[in-house]
Amino acid sequence: MASLQTLTKSFSGWVIFCCCCCLPLLLTSPLPPKGAGVTSTTHHACKLRKINFQQPYIRNRTYTLAKMVQVSDQDTDNRLIGQQLYVNIKENNRCYMMKRIVEIVVKDVLLTEAKDQYPYAEEVAQFLASLTSELSRCKFSGHREHVEKNLEEMKSKMKQLGENGKTKAIGELDLLFDYMENACTDAPKKGGNKKKN
Repeated sequence: MASLQTLTKSFSGWVIFCCCCCLPLLLTSPLPPKGAGVTSTTHHACKLRKINFQQPYIRNRTYTLAKMVQVSDQDTDNRLIGQQLYVNIKENNRCYMMKRIVEIVVKDVLLTEAKDQYPYAEEVAQFLASLTSELSRCKFSGHREHVEKNLEEMKSKMKQLGENGKTKAIGELDLLFDYMENACTDAPKKGGNKKKN
């Protein structure tokens, strides 16, 4: 009986302590700055599951298509997909950058006459489009002028190369696949991006 009274006193003591001390602390603690939660939401929206890139079937199709087209690409001086795309782009915005590049390559290259000209082109386009769809809530944080400038330079180079610009874009699908994986997953960064600069 004595232990029950002690337990009751201890419990009521804790309740009083919590109400008198902890509650005022919680009520007076500052709130996080407006928009503080947006960063983590945006960051999470700019991530893809690693499993998307581990499917041997689509990886094989993408790499096979790229290798098949690389044979006809005589221009070894120019590169569309490479580290130059990341100039003045913070690491937390690289997935957004790659999302935009994939959208361009799908719309302006793969879903043109290339889909009838090359095997797997339409299949790879559908896969890449599904990735950009998954990234639909991925937004750029900060000032966009560097992204737009780098995208415009890539589009301009592709246009300047004419028909070979589309060929080059298809031939670099393997690079695009790797860059997208590295930028948009928590994958360990591959050395492949550096050597294929």
